[in-house]
Amino acid sequence: MGTFKIEGGHQLKGEITPQGAKNEALQILCAVLLTPERVTIHNIPNIVDVNKLIDLLENLGVKIQKLGKGSYSFQADDINLEYLESEQFKKDGRGLRGSIMIVGPLLARFGKGYIPKPGGDKIGRRRLDTHFQGFIKLGANFRYNREEYFYGVEAEALSGTDMLLDEASVTGTANIVMAAVLAKGTTTIYNAACEPYLQQLCKMLNRMGAKISGIASNLLTIEGVDSLGGTDHTMLPDMIEIGSWIGLAAMTKSEITIKNVNWDSLGVIPGVFAKLGITVEKKGDDIFIPEHKNGYEIQNYIDGSILTIADAPWPGFTPDLLSIVLTIATQARGEVLIHQKMFESRLFFVDKLIDMGAKIILCDPHRATVIGHDFKSQLKATTMTSPDIRAGISLLIAALSAKGTSTIHNIEQIDRGYEYIDDRLRAIGAKILRVD
Repeated sequence: MGTFKIEGGHQLKGEITPQGAKNEALQILCAVLLTPERVTIHNIPNIVDVNKLIDLLENLGVKIQKLGKGSYSFQADDINLEYLESEQFKKDGRGLRGSIMIVGPLLARFGKGYIPKPGGDKIGRRRLDTHFQGFIKLGANFRYNREEYFYGVEAEALSGTDMLLDEASVTGTANIVMAAVLAKGTTTIYNAACEPYLQQLCKMLNRMGAKISGIASNLLTIEGVDSLGGTDHTMLPDMIEIGSWIGLAAMTKSEITIKNVNWDSLGVIPGVFAKLGITVEKKGDDIFIPEHKNGYEIQNYIDGSILTIADAPWPGFTPDLLSIVLTIATQARGEVLIHQKMFESRLFFVDKLIDMGAKIILCDPHRATVIGHDFKSQLKATTMTSPDIRAGISLLIAALSAKGTSTIHNIEQIDRGYEYIDDRLRAIGAKILRVD
């Protein structure tokens, strides 16, 4: 188990470029299974979860060629469907939450798709019902082996249909879209997710020959086609990483420029940080965070009541940044209520911040009230373990602002979502050491 040793209390300075978007990569990479033709993808992040998916695709028989940093070509012209029923696949699939999204493309193109119950972050239950209910409505037969926790869908042919999703699941929508593009007839998906990453997937599929309309809305219409071709695709910068660096700059009172952020895809993110009193300046397609010498002050509502920041499906605030917001609020002037609606265990890392001296009241599994220190009482270093990707980066930010040297164990969780994070932080002045 790897460990970070972090000497906190240092100001940082410089430029940092966000990696390609992890959540987009997991969808886009699965889409290469929809065609026998070559698909080239750029700006792929070099992180554990994405690399696991690339390995899984290679085991399936996809021909993969690395073209340069972050650029790969994929050709799924000779797929080994027997791998899907092997013990190795059951092991590989369990280790990655995003593996569920191979099912839609495989079902659409080959008439069957299997997956073991996926693993991933310990942030509460993330049910798969939306995925499989969508496949069933398209005409697939569903089966589930309870002893081995193994799911399967099979169909001689898929047929377009109208469906109303019971939740605006991003991965569920992506999976159903990838199945529907090769179904016979027209499919409408209402209450579809419309995150930028899902928009990217739909645009890529259209370039491959799909007929998807309603992109960026919650009502998608998909006219099925007989086959798809190859394409080139470049992924967006990771909005979660961008938000992480905004929080890092504020918490350490650092002057940081975040390069090439694709402002149009950030939605409410800059505005939410502004509500916490953080100055977020737009400079071309960059974000400039000045040194917050005098700290930052949380805004109240216009009637004077305490600010609440809650997560919601796009275009609401992404749940992946709530832990960052909670952490940086510990040093703000004022108070804020953090309401995590979409996952049930994502606030359980706050005990570690309380150990560092933060003033946080965990009201219940979904709500926490933070009383900011206004930098009058610096967080103190401690030893902690990263429970998941997003809590891990939040604890890392807390450690970089704290007094003394902190230790974070289980940093493999952080590596699952952040590319070369220690190297990139050292480049802007962080005192961080990786110990294997």
